[in-house]
Amino acid sequence: MSDTPAHGDAEPTGELTLTSPAFDDGERIPEQYGRDGGDVNPPLSIAGVPADAASLALVVDDPDARDPAGKVWVHWLVWNIDPAREEIPEGWDAEGADEGTNDFGEVGYGGPSPPDREHTYRFKLYALDEELGVTRGATKGELGAAMEDSVLAQAQLTGTFAP
Repeated sequence: MSDTPAHGDAEPTGELTLTSPAFDDGERIPEQYGRDGGDVNPPLSIAGVPADAASLALVVDDPDARDPAGKVWVHWLVWNIDPAREEIPEGWDAEGADEGTNDFGEVGYGGPSPPDREHTYRFKLYALDEELGVTRGATKGELGAAMEDSVLAQAQLTGTFAP
């Protein structure tokens, strides 16, 4: 697998921040955001977007799934988010943005559902210098390749979830 911006950690760069009123960084993600709960995305708050950003992209994945699933499990891919957006509400339908296919085989959000133990989930936000021409339903690899030379800043929020 190529090493694109969508893969690996989003080490913070610039002033961009991503937080959630539902859980603090490194803390437990509430049950209602899990696959067997409400299966809706948690609310997210965005700040510090660079003035020259043309769009935002969000990747939510589970690197702890490598052992049980054999890969980093993708839970949500969203791109072409308006850079003026400061909040992603709970249960957001990604209106005005594009969504990719998660590893549940669905377009949209798929909540945490670790099969074996507590896992850490990464919510990775990227400020981009362009809107991406990636079609709805794209994979993490396709999104990462499209973002490769466009990242102005990035931020990461992590949360844990246990079966």
